[in-house]
Amino acid sequence: MARTRDIRPNLNDTSCDICGRTLLRGEHAETFLAGGSRREVCDLCTARAQHEGWIRESGGDELALRHTRHDGRSGFLERFRARRERAREVQEEPVVEEPLPDEPDAPARRVPEPPRRPRHVRAVPTNAELKMQRALEVFNTSDHTRTVGGVARSLGAPAVSVRPRTDRPSVVAITVMWELSWYRFEIDLSDEAGGVRRDAQGDELTDLGDEEQEVNAAADERGNLHLA
Repeated sequence: MARTRDIRPNLNDTSCDICGRTLLRGEHAETFLAGGSRREVCDLCTARAQHEGWIRESGGDELALRHTRHDGRSGFLERFRARRERAREVQEEPVVEEPLPDEPDAPARRVPEPPRRPRHVRAVPTNAELKMQRALEVFNTSDHTRTVGGVARSLGAPAVSVRPRTDRPSVVAITVMWELSWYRFEIDLSDEAGGVRRDAQGDELTDLGDEEQEVNAAADERGNLHLA
């Protein structure tokens, strides 16, 4: 488990507008825009702010740029969809050729259907250690490493538990824990394209079971995880 830290109040008495917690020394709040007002949000609550539809003040220009790009591409997408629908209709229509003069009553011929694309299914490792290793590789390519790294800069290095689910053999659960917060992520190795899913989060370690608090992994300063 993580070592006990000396918690001292921030001299500026900055409080999070979501959880109401006074920020610790060295912890920085991020400004969001909501309802025409500026709101200060701590690192632990940025995900909640985004879920409520609050917009990062630093990301306003990027959001406007996305809308501009989307509007400019809408006409192109509509033309692309129209061509694709027309091509599909032409492909589904049977093509009948007229009999040649020297071939009376020649049978009609159809255009052969294009071959179907093969479906790729990734094999799930049967060994528990291989499952955990693969799950960490998938996690380290996701954006969730920024969440872990950001909270670690304020609360220190977390304790990490990685364990395959017994009720769902293809799923691996990853729990990242601090004294004041924890996150649980899940990765389905049979559907890696689905990415990493945040399953739950909380503020009390007592919400977790004893097995889930068994530490067998660690995190570096960038939020990447690795088995201990």
